[in-house]
Amino acid sequence: MVVDLIVAALPLVVVAVLLVGLLWPATRAMPIAWIVALAVAFIWWNNPPDYLVGSTFVGVMTALSILWIVFGALVLLYTLMQAGAFDRINRGFTAISDDRRVQIVLLAFFLATFIEGAAGFGTPAAVVAPLLLALGFPALAAVIAAIIGHIIAVTYGAVGTPIIIGIRDPLGIYEDQIVADGGMTVVEYSNNVAAWAATYHALAGFVMPLFAVGMVVYFFSPPGERSIQPALSVWPLCLFAGISFAIPYWISAWFITAEFPSLIGSMVGGAITVALLRRGYFLPDDEWDFPPREEWPAHWVGTIEPGGEEVDAPGVRDDGPSMSLLKAWSPYIILIVLLIVTRVVDPISETINDAAIGVSFAIAGIGEFTLGMVIAWSGMFGYENLNASIAWVNVPGFWLILSALIAIAIYDMSGEQVKAAWGEAAEKLVAPFIALVFVIAMVQVMIQSGQAPGAPGAGSMIEILAIATANATGFAYPAIAALIGALAAAMVGSNTVSNITFGGFQFTAAHELGLPSQIIVGTQAVGGAIGNLVAIHNVVAALATVGLVGQEGRVIRLNLIPLFYYAAMVGFWTMIFVYIMPDVWPAVFDVY
Repeated sequence: MVVDLIVAALPLVVVAVLLVGLLWPATRAMPIAWIVALAVAFIWWNNPPDYLVGSTFVGVMTALSILWIVFGALVLLYTLMQAGAFDRINRGFTAISDDRRVQIVLLAFFLATFIEGAAGFGTPAAVVAPLLLALGFPALAAVIAAIIGHIIAVTYGAVGTPIIIGIRDPLGIYEDQIVADGGMTVVEYSNNVAAWAATYHALAGFVMPLFAVGMVVYFFSPPGERSIQPALSVWPLCLFAGISFAIPYWISAWFITAEFPSLIGSMVGGAITVALLRRGYFLPDDEWDFPPREEWPAHWVGTIEPGGEEVDAPGVRDDGPSMSLLKAWSPYIILIVLLIVTRVVDPISETINDAAIGVSFAIAGIGEFTLGMVIAWSGMFGYENLNASIAWVNVPGFWLILSALIAIAIYDMSGEQVKAAWGEAAEKLVAPFIALVFVIAMVQVMIQSGQAPGAPGAGSMIEILAIATANATGFAYPAIAALIGALAAAMVGSNTVSNITFGGFQFTAAHELGLPSQIIVGTQAVGGAIGNLVAIHNVVAALATVGLVGQEGRVIRLNLIPLFYYAAMVGFWTMIFVYIMPDVWPAVFDVY
């Protein structure tokens, strides 16, 4: 068993060493980790070569589902930027106050959480950090505020991708167990996981505006004058902002679907907070600003001068005629309406998920294919458990692209603007394509390894790791479940991939210990989000946008503070929900 455990961990050890230890980019590290997973599965788990090819293709098709969503999200975002609509949205925030604390709440929290819900995959920090830099923030402060501010939204980034692709699809392998436990489908189960994750976030994350403000005012005051008092002076604004976000966020997670919490929370909470600020409520009596520019330490600023003309921040330009805020926001409003209709109206939902609408054919020895509303490959190479599908119309990527096409008409965009938006989106997709394909292929090889003919009966690599961890931690496992998800996200830079890698791990560990699996897997979804605070890929991408590459260690060290706070709070609530609340409120907390 000990040898099995060591061998099962090899692919993840390789990821840790190459990504974290040697700081290799994921585009180089993940192909090697995939090869190691193939070698382990072939040599130790007796997986046939064609089975390993099939497992890899399951991962590739999962990666394509993610990339379809990411591409649509980026196309819509860059369409708004090209049209000047993003400028208008940003001006709506920045015109309210020159106080840096207020700007952090509006841009680093509300705007960043909205962008996370709409596009995800590192986009918020890469967009918001240069906006803050353009307003005169030190580059380091801009990056820290932007990364911390949007963490509460990461679990539902890119229109629910971390839940849809990261939780729902991988847990399909446990469908029989899920049905036996609670009579739910995998879709219903994943929606419940998303709801429990929102509960953790609401309880721990509503203070993140105050956290972001506190980090900036403390660490970016003159060294001899450091104080948390300037943050405490705006605590009513920060807490109101956090609560006004958390309530609609939590309600949408429980009563709508996993696509909407971040979008609805940021739009509703942001609208309420902005309206009150415009009427003079919550505005601080005194105006806080950074020390004079000449007093800033060298490590605060990189190659781009704060407030300078060379700042590439589309939100501070005025490239076109003025437009109303409603017009600027309209493509995203249309997107939300389209997603709600296609999820809530049963005839539409059933149609766009109907695999029977299309053409099916079989190729001997290869499998059965379906081309239509659903693109599917079943029984890969004769193995019944190797199946993958892409409901390409149902997946949010289709509706994101449709919203972008509608936006072209709304904004009367030129062909040159459209070409620039789509070209930028395609360019941004190259590196994620390589990294995602190989990391998810590696994970699928690990997940599927235990079901191959001739495989040992101990279970897959993931199951062995989960059982060993559960046995080692025992009663305390719920307290560290979020840290497991955070570790994976920190290594691979993605909540979605963290969920794909450790969703089944957490599910297995919960069953091994007899714990409520929805609550534990919900903890994983939160852990995968908070790991982005120190994910080297996200940090590097954000620093690059403000000309400060080389300060990764400093950013990660500072961001460990909110990470440990969040992990401790989620661990505390998980222990309460697992061990105390089932006795107090069994009707709600009996969730297996």
